[in-house]
Amino acid sequence: MSDKSVRHAASMSLGSEGDASAAGGAHTVSPVRLAGRLRRALPFLGPAMIAAVAYIDPGNFATNIEAGSRYGYTLLWVVLWANLMAMLIQTLSARLGLATGKNLAEVIRERFPRPVVWAFWVQAEIVAIATDLAEFLGAALAFNLLFGLSMLEGALLTGAITYAVLVMQRFGFRMMEMIIGAMILAVSAGFLLEIILSRPPVEPIIYGLLTPNFPDSHAIFLAAGILGATVMPHVIYLHSALSQNRIRVRDSGQRRRVMGYYRLDVIIGMALAGLINMAMLVLAAKVFHGNGETGVASITESYKLLSPLMGQDAASLIFGFTLLLAGLSSSIVGTLSGQVVMQGFVNFRIPMWLRRVITMAPAIAIILMELPEQQVLVASQVVLSFGIPFALVPLLMFTANRRLMGDLVNRHWVTAIGVLVAAIIILLNGYVLVGELM
Repeated sequence: MSDKSVRHAASMSLGSEGDASAAGGAHTVSPVRLAGRLRRALPFLGPAMIAAVAYIDPGNFATNIEAGSRYGYTLLWVVLWANLMAMLIQTLSARLGLATGKNLAEVIRERFPRPVVWAFWVQAEIVAIATDLAEFLGAALAFNLLFGLSMLEGALLTGAITYAVLVMQRFGFRMMEMIIGAMILAVSAGFLLEIILSRPPVEPIIYGLLTPNFPDSHAIFLAAGILGATVMPHVIYLHSALSQNRIRVRDSGQRRRVMGYYRLDVIIGMALAGLINMAMLVLAAKVFHGNGETGVASITESYKLLSPLMGQDAASLIFGFTLLLAGLSSSIVGTLSGQVVMQGFVNFRIPMWLRRVITMAPAIAIILMELPEQQVLVASQVVLSFGIPFALVPLLMFTANRRLMGDLVNRHWVTAIGVLVAAIIILLNGYVLVGELM
């Protein structure tokens, strides 16, 4: 990103990394060396945490709740594998930004014909709209459930809050990372409390994680939704932008060390997001499916039933506040991603407030039309799933190009796994499309 605050954070990180690297070799006591390594890692941590927000947005709530209530722990393996895919994809995105100094949208603009670039931009904007739709509906619904605001009032309040946080970029992008990181930790704490209160059995969880199974065709549709809600196309673009100028490297050795820290950042961020997603599904499986409430397929129903079924008054409130924080934080990240997509593909930038108003419009329209929020949320995640190949295929092409990537080019086995992941996603989407049309 070309934002001044990001450049400032990059220069500060360079200083920290260089000083810490020099100091690290002088220590011989293990605890001190460990502290030195942690200090060296800190300036590099943050991009994946921002990307992780998109993996725990209200769309995830919708798909995971429906999957858990309908099928119990059966689709846990989908969440696990989707997050492993996300780790690979986000690592490649960070690698591209570091190696080229450009984000994925900019590299596509430079290397693809103009009509293709515009087609990529249009589909990326559609994906961004679907993303914002889920985030706004989720946050507005949380305001409605917690405070009794109307959905329209909740959506407008969501827009105002997220814009206020985005304005804080002028104080440095590191502050943005800290705010979003705090939100994610709060969501994690909320679901940890929910799991402790619900006390799910361990054996079915392990079985669900390790045993791939689709009970019926609707389970495949939900799997596509889980995949779309987990592997988010817009943050593939965003992550490359967050890492493209964050750290300015002097040589190939330093570049590889920085990539090692970025890889650690991805593992931490994606693992945290994965655990939250699994907790959502496990909670729905234990509380709803386990009590015979297999028809629970909406966030509103979940909120209303959690406390009575768990016998804990706090259960619904905790759930509501996690939904609110997830909606607000993911809405912030969605707007950042939209700006990267527009600037990268067509080299055009609009004021942040205008971007915020434009992306709010579809959510406002859905609210005024009074469409069922659960169906809209799940459908939006399927739209995201269809957008993944448009980001993933070019990412694999570019990161396998030695002339472009230099010493950070993918190893052959990494590219092979990436191609397999892309093929699985495309085939799954094709199956869902055929099933919906027939």
